[in-house]
Amino acid sequence: MDEDILERNYQERLEERIIKDLSESLNISKENAMDIYYNSALADKIAKGRYGIQYLDYKVLSRILRETEIGQLPC
Repeated sequence: MDEDILERNYQERLEERIIKDLSESLNISKENAMDIYYNSALADKIAKGRYGIQYLDYKVLSRILRETEIGQLPC
């Protein structure tokens, strides 16, 4: 399998896990969690592979998003 395909699959699973964790930890729907995630600076960093952030554990990334961005996002 091509390395780019593997990386994309990994990223998609990571995003799914972050969204699920946001939904459960904030007690919100998955749709709202998706809105929060995809409108975050974190999602952009993960998509662009900045700083290798995409290799952190999804729970750590979810916590970072909650602590640094939730109050700043339009919901």
